[in-house]
Amino acid sequence: MIRVLVVDDSAFMRKAISSMLEKDPEIKVIDTAKNGEECLEKVKKLDPDVITLDIEMPKMDGLTALKHIMMEHPKPVIMVSSLTTEGAEATFKALELGAMDYIPKKLSRVSLEIVKIEKELIQKVKAVAKKKVRPKLFKKLKKEEEKAKKDIVEVVKKIEKKAVKHDIVGIGVSTGGPPTLQYIFSNLPKELPAAILVAQHMPAEFTTSFAKRLNELSPLEVKEAEDSERMKYGHAYIAPGGKHLKIKQKGGWIELVVTENPKDAIYKPSATILLKSIAEEVGRRGLGVILTGMGSDGLEGAKLLKEKGGKILAQNEETCVVYGMPKAVIEAGLADEVVELNNMPFTIVRYLYI
Repeated sequence: MIRVLVVDDSAFMRKAISSMLEKDPEIKVIDTAKNGEECLEKVKKLDPDVITLDIEMPKMDGLTALKHIMMEHPKPVIMVSSLTTEGAEATFKALELGAMDYIPKKLSRVSLEIVKIEKELIQKVKAVAKKKVRPKLFKKLKKEEEKAKKDIVEVVKKIEKKAVKHDIVGIGVSTGGPPTLQYIFSNLPKELPAAILVAQHMPAEFTTSFAKRLNELSPLEVKEAEDSERMKYGHAYIAPGGKHLKIKQKGGWIELVVTENPKDAIYKPSATILLKSIAEEVGRRGLGVILTGMGSDGLEGAKLLKEKGGKILAQNEETCVVYGMPKAVIEAGLADEVVELNNMPFTIVRYLYI
């Protein structure tokens, strides 16, 4: 039985989240709390397996409560975030502080959106329930950034005279993606002889803010992808939430395609659709990177990319927030290399030349 503490200042939200979760026989809501102070008291007293945590609350907000949880009683935390620019920024901060995932707050007293997030909420609670919390992981990685940057400088010096073989990098990522991508993008060289395309499972309201955040932290130019845009080296493109990102060969250049098709895809954006497009349009020039996330999105795309002569990197279990997407690729024998997160920027650069 997964024991959950639900924290929200809205009585309606506390009841709605509790009712959704308890529809699953493996989940039990052991209590609720209406603010951060009450949350901390109940975490100490009840020792829940998972906490759902609102961000905006009186007395003590969710970010402050999260800091205390991670310092004093580390637990898997899922943030409940409003679909606003402010909500997106607070969510990314929470993920950096150690939260494992988030649920967009689409609910109101008269909203029918409640049914739409029920399945997602249950899946996420189950995915993080047994996961060991490592609040110091990204703090540790921060300390290793200088080494990572030096490693990349050295590898570029050694191979810069070699021809680039893989100049289009497709990244598929879900749960745990924002801080993971932040670390990778912060440590890639500005003059990267490739373009990076990212399918991160994320609501449409969040992807613009996320792209801007990565752009501020990365030497690369990072932006949300636009339909019919000409792809450039040294740039990274984030697929808009709710849509897929593909590419199309146009004579001497490559054009980005942002589309809702196929509309029946489970994930929008989809890592598989991105990687399949790379495989079909440029074949062996593609490098696929599968990072943390639940499920197996990216598996079929990785298969096709390998068939066309491309390469595949997968994040190792120890540094994943949820070891689902990389696990599927690794178990299928598709990964050319299994890489821990602190080595991923270096390895991506190295594989451009392999």
